[in-house]
Amino acid sequence: MLEKIKKDWFSNIRGDTLAGIVVALALIPEAIAFSIIAGVDPMVGLYASFCIAVIIAFIGGRPGMISGATGAMALLMVPLVKEHGVNYLLAATILTGVIQVIFGAFKIAKIMKFIPRAVMIGFVNSLAILIFMAQVPHFMGISTMTYIFVAITLAIVYVVPRFLKSIPAPLIAIIVLTAIAIFTNSELRTVGDLGTITQSLPSFLIPEVPFSLETLSIIFPYSIALAIVGLLESLLTSSIVDDMTGTESSKNKESRGQGVANIMTGFFGGMAGCAMIGQSVINVKSGGRGRLSSLVSGLFLIFLIIVLGDLVVQIPMPVLVGIMIMVSIGTFDWSSFTYLRKAPKSDAAVMLITVGIVVATHDLSKGVIAGVILSAIFFVAKISKIQVIIRKQEYKKIYFNVRGQLFFASVDEFINSFDFSIESTNLLIDFTNAHIWDDSAVGAIDKVVLKYREKGNIVTINGLNPYSKKLVEKMAVYNDSNAKLKTH
Repeated sequence: MLEKIKKDWFSNIRGDTLAGIVVALALIPEAIAFSIIAGVDPMVGLYASFCIAVIIAFIGGRPGMISGATGAMALLMVPLVKEHGVNYLLAATILTGVIQVIFGAFKIAKIMKFIPRAVMIGFVNSLAILIFMAQVPHFMGISTMTYIFVAITLAIVYVVPRFLKSIPAPLIAIIVLTAIAIFTNSELRTVGDLGTITQSLPSFLIPEVPFSLETLSIIFPYSIALAIVGLLESLLTSSIVDDMTGTESSKNKESRGQGVANIMTGFFGGMAGCAMIGQSVINVKSGGRGRLSSLVSGLFLIFLIIVLGDLVVQIPMPVLVGIMIMVSIGTFDWSSFTYLRKAPKSDAAVMLITVGIVVATHDLSKGVIAGVILSAIFFVAKISKIQVIIRKQEYKKIYFNVRGQLFFASVDEFINSFDFSIESTNLLIDFTNAHIWDDSAVGAIDKVVLKYREKGNIVTINGLNPYSKKLVEKMAVYNDSNAKLKTH
């Protein structure tokens, strides 16, 4: 236990501290922007990012992953805030956390095994595209100086690490270029242009909503959607950080941790949040690996707001844009172009459709769910091929060898493989190389056997494995003296 605490908290103190500072600086414009999307005061997003980052540092299941206010969650909040106000949003945030804790208790993270690699690649690439698209309004068509600062930022974050690795390059870019912008009075958009930052700590509050079934009926649909989207994004981001760091994480613990963090956030005036892939990538690439990086990001964020608020609002947006462009480039899976050429066409289609839906809707859950459903359809299509071969033929005796998976999608092909003109013959249908999966399969066997019996044939079923035998014995109607049932 002590060894794990030491590893998670104190094995990379310098790297985690510096990475946490970089992440905190990158959190501010994101939190403000997502607050604006949701239609709430910027402090609601900032308080959420502070609370969630600090709480997750202690109880999350993935050290080094950054959580806070996110765009995917903010988009779901818009109708609720517009129709009922911020207090209902806070109540929905608390309920979202409760639902996520329940999901974690029921080990909902097991659903991760049902997400194919093609969907994961599509998820990562669509996030990279969305991160880049979110930066476009902050630098395109604004001014020549904006382009210059973006270019210099990119040069710093890519060139400096070749010569200096002890200090994260994004931190150097923020400090140096902010100082230059302030002393030269450059005409640049700043963090302060996104919204007003109030230099005060969050305080405990109970949302001012009626404690009634009517309130529950209003917030529950939003809370369940927020809980699902938040966990989906968090678990997928956790898997990505696992791959980046070569370490494992506890997905169920992360689910419970996200829930507790959202509950506490709702009571401190913040909106629901989840893992942030952009900030998580910044953290890892800046050297962050342990829980300390998440804690530092949250604490330094509130320090920036309260103590250095006047300086923070002067940080040029082009600098932060340059850093986020670096994140989008680093996040995108460039090997996916090779993947498109080498992977089966169905997998390539799933990846492209996942990306297309996420980018078109800005909703990660829709893209991932569509990708999983499409993968399932392709999978069913692949395994629904079944063969019925006449293996051996003697006088008045015919053997049918069935090969493949017999279930709802393959029953038509199975039935159509038989010649029902045969009369007064001993028929053996061998299922040694087949598996019976469902009621539709048993119904198809019934149909074949009963049709043959109508023509005076004797039918024997042979070679059923134990699972198939049990299912057939339980549900088939043909099993009498004229239709014998045999197994291995």
